Amino acid sequence: MIIAGLMTGTSADALDVLLAEFAYDPQSTEADLRVRILASRELEFDRELRADILRLLEPRDVPLSLVSSVDAHLGRFSAGAVQQVCAEAGVDCDLVVSHGQTVRHDIADGTVTSTLQIGQPAWIAEATGSPVLSDVRARDVAAGGQGAPLVGILDRLLAGDVETPTAVLNLGGIANITVLAPENDPLAFDTGPANALIDILAGRISGGEDTFDRDGTLAARGRVDEELLTELLADPYYRLPAPKSTGKELFHTDYLDGFLATRTHLGEHDAIATVTQLTARTVAEACRGHGVTRVIASGGGTRNPTLMQRLRTELGDAVTLTSTDEEFGLPEGGKEALLMALLGWLTWNGLAGTEPSLTGAGHPSIAGRLSPGKGSLRLPEPLHRRPTHLRILH
Repeated sequence: MIIAGLMTGTSADALDVLLAEFAYDPQSTEADLRVRILASRELEFDRELRADILRLLEPRDVPLSLVSSVDAHLGRFSAGAVQQVCAEAGVDCDLVVSHGQTVRHDIADGTVTSTLQIGQPAWIAEATGSPVLSDVRARDVAAGGQGAPLVGILDRLLAGDVETPTAVLNLGGIANITVLAPENDPLAFDTGPANALIDILAGRISGGEDTFDRDGTLAARGRVDEELLTELLADPYYRLPAPKSTGKELFHTDYLDGFLATRTHLGEHDAIATVTQLTARTVAEACRGHGVTRVIASGGGTRNPTLMQRLRTELGDAVTLTSTDEEFGLPEGGKEALLMALLGWLTWNGLAGTEPSLTGAGHPSIAGRLSPGKGSLRLPEPLHRRPTHLRILH
């Protein structure tokens, strides 16, 4: 079964598209799900779409017309992206899974009250003729879960049984970890900002030319302001128990400016050095809180050498820092799109894509809603057990 996984995250700069071919023999004693990655592409948004998405991510009132416009624009962009990547790979997909863009993830007293992803799947179904799975977070939220991060199910299947406490880390706009430990249920949660605050300052320093700290050069030119770092670390979010989730509803431009407003003397490179240190410190403290001795990293933040060096220092010599590429043969940029494809495979086969220990929900749930393609929607007989391991074939 060939599934296209589509992912756009809180950085809102591009759409990740991954084509995955899944094979599974439920009669096998190993119960391994095998996947071959046929193609993986990152397609940058046009300037107008990115600007409109970023407007929606700020905690300000916006016209409903903007929400509707971005919903359609992102849907059409996603449809074209799937067609392009499938044509380049010379394959057709049996299913498309579109995460869409999270524009709201509202939390009150630690409980997620609503979550909204837009990017109209009907455009994808119409253009490709394939059924589309979308809205993959809402069911978990309805069951009392955080709805994020969902990647724990993939991390558990990739890592299998671990011998020492291990954190599988993703450094997107927000950082999240899945903690896997012998004889314990897996746990997943957002640790705080990864690139969210860094990207804001990178855009300012570059005059809008760069949307991220390319190669970590901006942070490398600054010095950490310890007083500012201490104030940033005092945010109550970091002390909340897991599972927990966050996003740009908290870590946004106005939030950052509230700290910088009283520090007009602070140089822009010192500011970006400080929020880079914030990411490294909060990730490391979250890992220490669970006795982690190995961290397996992925996400755009791994392309920032300054961030990775500071994370390595914060973790200390007792913790091994590696990557999904080294450990699983999975390039860091394709992990979340592979997650979408995996959720699609699970839903298609009647299997839950969440676990209570990962999201805090009252029960496991099957993820998403399906939009039919050009033909009638026919699902196979549900499987009775989920695979225990995901193996990436090369």
